[in-house]
Amino acid sequence: ALRAHRPITMTSLLGASPTRVVLTPRASVRASAPSAARLPRAETAARRPPGRQSFRLRAVDADDEVAVVEASPEEAAEVAEAMSSVDDIPDAIKTVPKAAVERDLGKEVESRRTFAIISHPDAGKTTLTEKLLYYGGAIQEAGAVRARRDAKSATSDWMEMEKQRGISISSTALSFAYKNFTLNLLDTPGHADFSEDTYRTVSAADNAVMLIDSAKGLEPQTRKLFEVCRLNGLPIFTFCNKMDRPALEPLELLDQIESEFNLPTYAVNWPIGSGDTFKGVYHRPRREVHLFNAEAKDGKAKKGEDKSTKGLEVISVDDAKLESVIGGELHAQLMEDIELLDELGGELDLQAVHDGELTPVFFGSGMNNFGVQLFLDSFLGYSVRPRGRDLLGGDRVEPTDQGFTGFVFKLQANMDPRHRDKVAFVRVVSGRFERGMRVTNARTKKSVLLSRPSQMFGQDKTVLDEGFAGDVIGLNNPGSFAIGDTLYMGSRKVLPPIPTFSPELFAYLRNSDTGKYKQFQKGVQELLGEGAVQVMYSRDAVKQDPILAAVGQLQFEVVQARMLAEYGVETTLEPLPFAVARWVVGGWDAVDAAGRMFNAQCVKDVWGQPVLLFKNQWNVDQIVADTPEIGELSPFSIPPAAE
Repeated sequence: ALRAHRPITMTSLLGASPTRVVLTPRASVRASAPSAARLPRAETAARRPPGRQSFRLRAVDADDEVAVVEASPEEAAEVAEAMSSVDDIPDAIKTVPKAAVERDLGKEVESRRTFAIISHPDAGKTTLTEKLLYYGGAIQEAGAVRARRDAKSATSDWMEMEKQRGISISSTALSFAYKNFTLNLLDTPGHADFSEDTYRTVSAADNAVMLIDSAKGLEPQTRKLFEVCRLNGLPIFTFCNKMDRPALEPLELLDQIESEFNLPTYAVNWPIGSGDTFKGVYHRPRREVHLFNAEAKDGKAKKGEDKSTKGLEVISVDDAKLESVIGGELHAQLMEDIELLDELGGELDLQAVHDGELTPVFFGSGMNNFGVQLFLDSFLGYSVRPRGRDLLGGDRVEPTDQGFTGFVFKLQANMDPRHRDKVAFVRVVSGRFERGMRVTNARTKKSVLLSRPSQMFGQDKTVLDEGFAGDVIGLNNPGSFAIGDTLYMGSRKVLPPIPTFSPELFAYLRNSDTGKYKQFQKGVQELLGEGAVQVMYSRDAVKQDPILAAVGQLQFEVVQARMLAEYGVETTLEPLPFAVARWVVGGWDAVDAAGRMFNAQCVKDVWGQPVLLFKNQWNVDQIVADTPEIGELSPFSIPPAAE
């Protein structure tokens, strides 16, 4: 069984409490049900997990004390033989040092990298995402995203409307392995209408990759999302894309970042030409030039050939043949650029990167694979592992803390239209997540059994046995979770909730077919519960139609399209003449004290909190000045998870 890399499970029942010892290949952890009072002979499981060459011995005693050690196949065989004759399992467990748990947990945390990609629309974010997955072996073909029905669609863009328009509408979690690391990539919509969904996703990341169209430089949405990342204290890595097209000068791109964001830059690699003359990139740390033959790259790889490096040639910058390969003019320009870069600074300050005070900059082309793998390899070395989080009340939870902690940052309905499912995306913050564990929801104070956790890959889900800090887990959500919920084991922990920001467009959502009342109500409850569009309700009991509140018009179109495609309900929108929302901090007591207010409509949000809708900022200022009883008005709300 060990040679076949299959789990070996041994069980024992001591009194009323089960004690189990599980010896398993490193990639698969299985718990066993208690059986007889004596330790039986080793049992084998049929499923062959993906092969790693190390094994884990995991022992759990009657007090739920866990001990974990790593073992080679030879060591594992010795342990299995020794344990098969042990009568007193607790004594055997005591021989495993308790520090082994922390070492193992620390190793798992060190191997995690969780990051979000942010960009302006059409900067090539989805294409870059697919290339990263391609290098990680997560997908077999990295194809262009096209807005035609007959074209292949991106793995991260799984919604029907995304496939039709060739844009990302919903944030997507994609998990894949690369060079002994587990990468959790959070692909976010770059369209301005979906900035709130992006904000929530950024809250689940530890690093941010800022993608820039080299021909256009910094764009409005890039600036907005950069500020979101800065508010969250994320290290920011910059990838200047589309260098295979006519582009701005590299120094001009660096100057834009430094002047507009007040953020120093460090060019890790440097482009050689642009557009038709683009020949590749110079990698400063190793003084290597990565050349690329587009014709060879486009050709089909032979059987057994690594497609990710097909057509790639790497030579030293000091190699005499470099000039003949890239041409005399480009070679002279490269030598001049290298001299300038060396004068600006030779070493990358990683601490400044981790503090968000310096951004490493990479150049390349996602479409043609120039510099993408080089960026990925460098990112693994420069990025930060999962970080600790502050708790409400002043305490802090660290990723290697033993107790499990996580938070819900996204809800998604109908990822599988055949089953009308609803998935809660949970970011693991600390400890070890295990399938079948029972946690407490800090908001509802109820215990929840996590019996069917999934690892997410776009629309696809696979059963997940365990997870660690940095991982994103999908939980079937029958209504147990809301965005911002903290899940924990042990002593009570509450992470700060994710705020809801002021929308700018408002409209009643009407059901066109009264015969589909139930479908309409279900669609409203599930789709609007995802939080991509806020929902509010009138205080008037007669008016029960929901009020949609969004950042942009496209969000309304998405809701209507999904209501029709996923619930079979046609809807109409009745626009409201408002452009500003403000939450009443003093609650309904302040609203009642203020009495009747002109130029404002009072509604309630999904939590029942009062919200005032205004036509413009001038009306907001007027209410504050004329009606002091209303008290403080906030442009965002904090869900009751903070209580």
